[in-house]
This record gives sequence, structure tokens and C-alpha cells, in this order.
Amino acid sequence: MAEFDFDGAVRWARFDPRRTLARRADSALPFATEERIGGQALLLDTCVYIDQLQGRAPDIVGALINARQTNHSSVALQELMHTVGVLDPDDARSSGPIDAIRRLVRAMPPHRTFSPDIDVLGRAALLSGILCRLQGYGREQKLRVLHDCVLFLQAQKLGFTVLTANVGDFDILLQMVPAGRALLYRRKGPEAR
Repeated sequence: MAEFDFDGAVRWARFDPRRTLARRADSALPFATEERIGGQALLLDTCVYIDQLQGRAPDIVGALINARQTNHSSVALQELMHTVGVLDPDDARSSGPIDAIRRLVRAMPPHRTFSPDIDVLGRAALLSGILCRLQGYGREQKLRVLHDCVLFLQAQKLGFTVLTANVGDFDILLQMVPAGRALLYRRKGPEAR
């Protein structure tokens, strides 16, 4: 295992604004549009898979996935497999979602599926801790924000753009680490967080 540079990570976190950050207006955010179809390779947030399965992904998501190189993270794989574990195998309704997730996971090409390294994991943990402190995230939000931070920093390190419907959290991440890249979309139906 590579050695984690603790002091380097702490220096990196000098961006800590030491105050709560407010959600910006949609007009200030990088939403997916026809003009943004081309661009950097994508790293898909877990919500993209779920929104596609549930028919809540807008057409722009499919257009982006068809136009850009699409990559997958072990973070999304973890979250999808967690869902499989939560579903009751004795409930007949579970077989459909489990089969759908099986197809998704099997469709992820190994050469396009990435695991975060020790540097990304350490910095993401630091970043998520800062976010929990600044934004007042409670216990139930800590794991979600940690996964978001890992995905965001993993994409940054690999030169990818995160595609996500998680507007609120990724707006804050973009404010804290402006060098990161995310492309946002709104789900069909209820508004994304």
C-alpha cells in the first residue's frame, strides 16, 4: 500500500472556508445542456444508474452517455451492491431490482471501472469531515457525503467529470474545490437534492 501524505492533505485543505456555504442559484451551476454534450470523460454517480432504471433520467443523460466516454467507480458499485443487500431475498418484489442491478454491474467494463487510491480516500475523508462540520450534516448524512467526496476527488484525479443529479451536495463541493468537475441534471419528477 502506498504511504498517505497526511501533512500534504492537511495543506491541501487550506481551502476550508470556515463558514457554512450556501447553495448557489441554478444559473451559476454547470447543468447538462445540449451545448455541453461533448467534453471530458464522465464518471457516473450512483444516482445516474438508479434514475435510468427508474425512468427518471432526462434525455440529456442518455445523450451525454452516448457522446462521451463513460467510466464507473467502485463507489457506485458499493452503493448498488448495498441496495442488493438491503433488499429482502424472500420478498418476490426484490428479484426485479436485483436482476436490474446485476445487469448494470455486469455491463461495467473492467477497463472503465476505477477504484480510488489512498490519496483520494484520505483527502475525501478530510473533505467530508470539513463539510460535516461546516454544513452541520448529521450522522445519517455522513456516509453519503463521504461517498460524494470520494467520487468527486476520484473524478478530479482521473481527469473526469462527475455526472450527477445531486445538485445540492455537488454545488458545495464545486465551491470548495473549484478545480473539480461535475455536470448536473434534474430528474424527471421530484426535484433532486
